[in-house]
Amino acid sequence: MSKFRLPLREDLIGQDPYGAPQDRVVARLNVNENPFAPSQELRQALAAAVMESSAEINRYPDRDAEQLRGALSNYIVREAGITVAWEQIWVANGSNEVMSHVMSAFGGPGRVALTFAPTYSMYPDYARDSFTNLITIERTADFTIDVGGACEAIVANRPSLVLVASPNNPTGTETPLDALRALAECAEHNNALLVVDEAYAEFRRDKESTAIRLLHQFPNIIVTRTMSKAFGFAGARVGYCLASSPAIINALMLVRLPYHLSAITQAVAIAALSMTGELANQVENLRSERDALVQDLLDLNIQVVPSDANFILFGQFPSRHDVWQALLDRGVLIRETGPEGWLRVSIGTPEENKLFIESMRNIMNLNPIL
Repeated sequence: MSKFRLPLREDLIGQDPYGAPQDRVVARLNVNENPFAPSQELRQALAAAVMESSAEINRYPDRDAEQLRGALSNYIVREAGITVAWEQIWVANGSNEVMSHVMSAFGGPGRVALTFAPTYSMYPDYARDSFTNLITIERTADFTIDVGGACEAIVANRPSLVLVASPNNPTGTETPLDALRALAECAEHNNALLVVDEAYAEFRRDKESTAIRLLHQFPNIIVTRTMSKAFGFAGARVGYCLASSPAIINALMLVRLPYHLSAITQAVAIAALSMTGELANQVENLRSERDALVQDLLDLNIQVVPSDANFILFGQFPSRHDVWQALLDRGVLIRETGPEGWLRVSIGTPEENKLFIESMRNIMNLNPIL
């Protein structure tokens, strides 16, 4: 009998891969997707882009994705009113790969990254995979960041990276621009990069609060974004970041895999960026649905965290799993994540949102102590 034992890294033994349930239910509201399928017009544009790019599918893609980075530069001008040169933009296979590049280039053995919990559950995995020591500072009771305490932690721990998700996942809370400015200044004085994860930027109530506005004020800022959420492009896997200088982007290029973004992915992303009017309408609808759903939950005497994202954190429940299971039994899948007692629901279509809130009313009526 073979004595072979899989030579898995010791720090990976017993670990579970990242993932969320993908149950086929009536309302799948657990992974913060845009629930609206692309229009026929957009699908035709995507198909045309695939057809055109496939003519040279025998060749490697543009390894630096310069045309796509230019299209993203134009989008930022339209969306945020800020000019960012394409040389200050990097693009990859989802914002997850962008963050992996950031951690590989600026983290590593003997280095520290600092973040603020509760926050995105992949940050520990990024740190683990890059052998970076992740230090977590707890947020305040209302899930905001104590900037004074954060600066003290930066001085004490000397991180090379400070990670702030804004709007934050899973809480939906936004870090005000003044707070980000103070963190950027503190990080700069301590030779650290401030990485602001803006995966849900398009859903925020105050569009002026984006950290992109700080790129020209500080030399040490990276803003990560994605096309998965607002663009409804989760299946295409396109994420990007904007940096204070091309030097930061050049550092990320050192650690990317060769030809990491396919020609077809680049082509369909460029096509989608040319049709952002459809996106804007969907985002506005999702904002309205979110705000209405917040009020519906408050009317049920359920605590809700103010959200600038396309999801809501709500609670607190003595047994959140019982609520999660009761919703699943009614065909509604949400996320059991974040602090104990809380649940997170993504904003879906009007029909999905109606099923969710009617299910919650039914659950609360059957068991008010929940």
